[in-house]
Amino acid sequence: MKAAYYIKKDSLRGDARVETLLASLRGSGVEIYEIKNRTDVQGATDLLLSFGGDGTFLSAAHRVADAGIPILGVNLGRLGFLSSHRIDEVAEHIISGDYKIKERTMLEVKVNGCEVKNFWPYAVNEASLFRSDAETLGIEVSIDGVELPVYWADGLLVATSIGSTAYSLSAGGPICLPAASVLLLTPVAPHNLNLRPVVAPSDSVIRLKARSRCGEAVLTVDNRNYTIPAGVEVEIRRAPFKLKKACLDGDNFIDALKDRLFWGQDVRNTAQ
Repeated sequence: MKAAYYIKKDSLRGDARVETLLASLRGSGVEIYEIKNRTDVQGATDLLLSFGGDGTFLSAAHRVADAGIPILGVNLGRLGFLSSHRIDEVAEHIISGDYKIKERTMLEVKVNGCEVKNFWPYAVNEASLFRSDAETLGIEVSIDGVELPVYWADGLLVATSIGSTAYSLSAGGPICLPAASVLLLTPVAPHNLNLRPVVAPSDSVIRLKARSRCGEAVLTVDNRNYTIPAGVEVEIRRAPFKLKKACLDGDNFIDALKDRLFWGQDVRNTAQ
């Protein structure tokens, strides 16, 4: 077996827990190497280990998702929806091949009418348009050519089902099971009280345009930001490939909601 690993935070490089895991894998015959950039990825790589939190997982996906390499998130961060596995349980599962590959929808983002430098047009969690100054942004939206009312807000994001528990959730969007074939349109701090999040089929084509007095807006694609002129069209659709997420046994989305977001906890009815 040939595996790669990715570390975003320098403080984790040389971490005793990481080094112990790597040594265990090498001692069992796993060929493993580090990547930092997309160009570091070697042929015939079977798996990528992402050491950190969910932000590290997103950066890892930037490097290998379109190559079809499964990513296993090793949680050394905080929440851990994408990077969900404890480091002490990973080695034995990798060595024995006891893990599953789950495919998840990703987004493809096109900016029509201007060139965006260093642009990788795919997202795991969400793509969004945001204001770049203090003024409220007007966002024109269409789904499959049908125009919605203009959203006046700090921003509007389009999220995948796996991204429903990321920024979309904190902005008031619904929780979706990761396997759901949907896209979520969630406004951020909307100034229209009667505009709410929208759930669209995953094969929809969504187009956004920003109205901004300052003449620009910020396009975010997962954890990457780009400044674009107001008025250019941002086209968002399902990517032509899927994220391959490696999961160990016991990886349960509902349990993760209860454990990490304390979903359903009610101190009034807790046994004393």
